[in-house]
Amino acid sequence: MRFGVLGPVTAWTDSGEAVTVPGLKVRALLADLLVHEGRPVPADRLIDDLWGEDLPGNPAGTLSAKVSQLRRAFEDAEPGSRALVTSGPAGYSLKVDSATYDALQFATLLEQGLLAEALALWRGPAYADFADEPFAEATVARLNEQRLSAQEQYYETHCDDISAIADLVARHPLRERLRAAHIKALYRAGRQSEALDSYEQLRVLLADELGLDPSPELAALQQSVLNQELPQLPQRRSNLPAQLTELIGRSDALAEIGQRLAEGRLLTLTGPGGVGKTRLAVAAAAQVAERFRDGVILVELAGVAPDALDVTGSLTDALQVALDLREAAGAEEGVVDHLASVLGERLLVLDNCEHVITEAAALTECLLAAAPTLRVLATSREPLGLTGEAVWNVPTLGVPGPQDTVEQLQDSSAVQLFVARASAADRAFELDEETAPAVSVLCRRLDGIPLALELAATRVRALGVQGLVARLDDRFRLLATGHRGAAPRQQTLMAMIDWSWELLSPEEQVVLRRLAVHADGCTAEAAEAVCAVDDDVLDVLVRLVDRSLVVPVRGVDGMRYRLLESVAAYCVEKLHRAGEYEAVRERHRQYYTELAELASKHLYGAEQAVWLQRLDEESGNLRSALDGAVAAGDDVLAQRLVTALGWYWFLRGRFAEARRSLEAVPETPEVAAWLAGYMYLHGDAEASLLRDRCLSEVGPRSVLWMALHCSDSGDLSHALGMLEQCLTSFEQSGDRWGIAAALAARAKHAHVRTDLDALQRDAGESARLFRALGDRWGQLQALGWLGAHAELVGDFRGAVKLHTEALRMAEELGLWPDVAAEYGWLGWTAIREGDYAQATAYGEQAFQLALEQGHRPLESLGALVLGFAARRSGDLDVAEKRLQTLVDEARRQDDSVLYLPMVLDELGFLLSLQGEALAARALHVESYGLGLEQGSRRSMAWSLEGIAGTLVSDAPAVAARLLGAAAAVQEAEGLPATPAETADPQRIAEAARALLGERYDAEFAAGRSLSLEEAFALVPGA
Repeated sequence: MRFGVLGPVTAWTDSGEAVTVPGLKVRALLADLLVHEGRPVPADRLIDDLWGEDLPGNPAGTLSAKVSQLRRAFEDAEPGSRALVTSGPAGYSLKVDSATYDALQFATLLEQGLLAEALALWRGPAYADFADEPFAEATVARLNEQRLSAQEQYYETHCDDISAIADLVARHPLRERLRAAHIKALYRAGRQSEALDSYEQLRVLLADELGLDPSPELAALQQSVLNQELPQLPQRRSNLPAQLTELIGRSDALAEIGQRLAEGRLLTLTGPGGVGKTRLAVAAAAQVAERFRDGVILVELAGVAPDALDVTGSLTDALQVALDLREAAGAEEGVVDHLASVLGERLLVLDNCEHVITEAAALTECLLAAAPTLRVLATSREPLGLTGEAVWNVPTLGVPGPQDTVEQLQDSSAVQLFVARASAADRAFELDEETAPAVSVLCRRLDGIPLALELAATRVRALGVQGLVARLDDRFRLLATGHRGAAPRQQTLMAMIDWSWELLSPEEQVVLRRLAVHADGCTAEAAEAVCAVDDDVLDVLVRLVDRSLVVPVRGVDGMRYRLLESVAAYCVEKLHRAGEYEAVRERHRQYYTELAELASKHLYGAEQAVWLQRLDEESGNLRSALDGAVAAGDDVLAQRLVTALGWYWFLRGRFAEARRSLEAVPETPEVAAWLAGYMYLHGDAEASLLRDRCLSEVGPRSVLWMALHCSDSGDLSHALGMLEQCLTSFEQSGDRWGIAAALAARAKHAHVRTDLDALQRDAGESARLFRALGDRWGQLQALGWLGAHAELVGDFRGAVKLHTEALRMAEELGLWPDVAAEYGWLGWTAIREGDYAQATAYGEQAFQLALEQGHRPLESLGALVLGFAARRSGDLDVAEKRLQTLVDEARRQDDSVLYLPMVLDELGFLLSLQGEALAARALHVESYGLGLEQGSRRSMAWSLEGIAGTLVSDAPAVAARLLGAAAAVQEAEGLPATPAETADPQRIAEAARALLGERYDAEFAAGRSLSLEEAFALVPGA
């Protein structure tokens, strides 16, 4: 992730895509953190900066919610980036350094004397969208002054851009150093009278506004102009072609190339064909041309025949032609020395070296040795391989995300290029809601390769952008029109790749075409297994990387290797022609099935995190392997693969993918068990039938898997029986992970029954076992239930601490369902404390995350928190909508879901407040029955309090007795009630006391001696 404040405050992913940060306050929070350059900022300071005197109702909670939104925006843009926003005792901070933050990079470049590169970082005024905020004023002033000082220093020696200097002088008319640069620029351009006029303007301004005279240095400069004593600028020679179109999406690349050329004498731009190496090299050379006294020379090598080349043959001829030299042509002695003497202090651009790589490298080495002030910028699909060579791989343009809006698409450099060229080809074309989806797909499928995008843009007028996308599977025929003036072998997409293919050895061609069966790249180990040849596959891979046909990407355990989609499509065709496609696909399926089975053993224990990341990287290959196995009718391999991935899909929250995959393969008992668990997670009433069909045929871990989820549907007796069954098996076999997981699941049942001792005992032992095993998923499950215990007994600070620790662990592992669960628990704890604003913030995060994961039980938890918070804070319309939806969803299932009793009671309290006592009583009575079935005396007590509220007008004595019975049970259970929880019973009690007078206390006391069942028998019609 990279950040910029030298212009509007912006964040980009590592690939250059702009990050959408929603909400003005969240963007202001980002700006405030960037002001402090990685140092922690106290929460009080942030609250004051963001809201001033207009504070929200719960400042700390609202700030926490804004921080969470910022983290979520980062995570959505680039997984793992939420960790950049950290919190600690000293406050919040954002991890940045000079490589990721343009303000720090600007300071570093200034220290190195790289003024042009430093100034190129600026995109507009510093903190443009927050420059007037008090927290940014001092930093904005400092940055603007540093920029102006750098501009003054730069223009003292770079006087070509007179208009830019004049514009600065107009904005800062009294700065003498800037005025001196302006005077020198005008004089050296032959405009002596204008130079003297500039001096006179300053003299008058200083006298009128400050009562001062120009400095002696400036007066001396005026005299030098009068006497014509200043040296003229040397005449530079350049043969760089003028560009007919704007270079799009390469500003950062130009800045970095400029810096590399300042640091070293040989820079080679590498990359696949069509990525824009030549165009970028020409633009970079033009940008830095003024650094070189003798100018810039471009030498085109694409037309040089590779046959019979030697170091003083065709290459030196091409160089002499570029320099307009004739007297030293040929291969005679001293040609290179003569060229070195002519080149002088110059930048030499050698374009398209790949087909004459050995000869180009030899010539470059000789020239650099003979001409100490020469610098070389080369373009090639592979490095020259010389000592001191810096290699810079030209990236493809940034492509949009699949879900990007029209506004977000416009931030993608690939989209910007395509739209610019398409608009030029067809004046009617524009990026809008209708064309945006197709443009997004097109840019991704063409990998952001500029040549491919420009070729596609020429077809928009004839085919429309939707027609282009529909024909991409035949991309080589579709994009068969080239640019006039392009090298003959590079005029079409097919020819571009053919040019590289023909330069490969037979072994390199074999490995390259076999790599095409991989999705999203592969590891070296996978390449060795799938692409086996007689040579060392890794050695061949390295050579293919050097030739820019394979793209290296850093992975969890080292480098991964991928093909651009166009190269992959080309290689698949080569694979078919070689008759290898089916055999290589089979090797691919076998390798990834074995990898999934190996990984499944490591997802339970200390290596969980690293194996999750490995499987994340291989998601595309795993899907491809499964699809291939199903298509090939290889049922056994497909069954092995889905059962190996069942737990991975669960940990990562990929429930829809899991269910779809499991349903695609023939049923076995183990497949059925996995599928039943996912059906429970989707709230599918058919899950129990499938569970019963396979229960007796599967092992204890499969039984545990189903037991984990069937309890959410309210099937508590079956779930508990299954847990006890598999727990016995685990104890007999010594399966410590299974014991720990079963205890954590059993703790859930203790929580439902409000069995505090069992809850603490099972959760505590589970936590101990999971810590010993190093299984962090298990640890956060146990921590969650220990937090639930703390919440039940009124230790809210302890509950928040435990749930926050579990939340941190879940975020670090990327276990988003568990992140949602912990947000839900934190929201419920906030409700019990009466902090409804904080509860709403947590509930929204829990609901949104669960919705993204398709986790129905956790969606319900988030909605429950939101509904309760809305009702208790007085927003009855929102509360009724939330609570009624929860009730309707629960009733669509055959079994009663766990949350239904408490939601019925909350909705009943709401209806009572609206004067609908009979409807409210029906809900409370239903809730009481469900609580009785679940064995939850706490839930039954709440129902009695709700029923009391519906009877207080007609039967106040019965209402008092019901309140007494509920209070006695809650006290006996050791469940302290908070002021927020006693609001409803106190309101009901006050209404009953108003009707009964002194008799209320006696009735209440009588109720305390009743059991819950006896009290419920008093309810009319019960």
